[in-house]
Amino acid sequence: MDSGLLAEKLIEEAALRNVTIALAESCTGGMIAGVLTDIPGASKVFLGSAVTYSNEAKIDILGVDPDIINDHGAVSSHCAEKMAEGAKRIFRSEIALSVTGIAGPDGGSAEKPVGTVWFGISSNDATYTFKKQFSGERALIRNSAVKTALEALLERVQ
Repeated sequence: MDSGLLAEKLIEEAALRNVTIALAESCTGGMIAGVLTDIPGASKVFLGSAVTYSNEAKIDILGVDPDIINDHGAVSSHCAEKMAEGAKRIFRSEIALSVTGIAGPDGGSAEKPVGTVWFGISSNDATYTFKKQFSGERALIRNSAVKTALEALLERVQ
């Protein structure tokens, strides 16, 4: 299913269940919010997105502890967790998703190659994270991250 159809299904399911959604985006730069807001009626369930591309924005806006970034990096389970929790708190949503990764073409390392993306989902029940390793050029990595985020949100809402 393409991102547009996933977004449409997500908005429909969230509205049906009266669940609100928020985002904290880094490597996707607002692309997830863009796909969601393409859907008429998204404002019923989508509260907003914090595009926190820099480490400073993650710290200042979302409340990520600087020690997490210093010790684990911005592309880590720890950072994705705190980003999701920060978005949930800021927007007062039932569910928040975060995405932080290395879209390339530069910035990768042996430990965290280009295409490494961490996702966090925070709900009233718990916060969890998961990692995906995408391949391809920058645009493909970012689009793959958007699709994965929408799939994860849809699964969580359902």
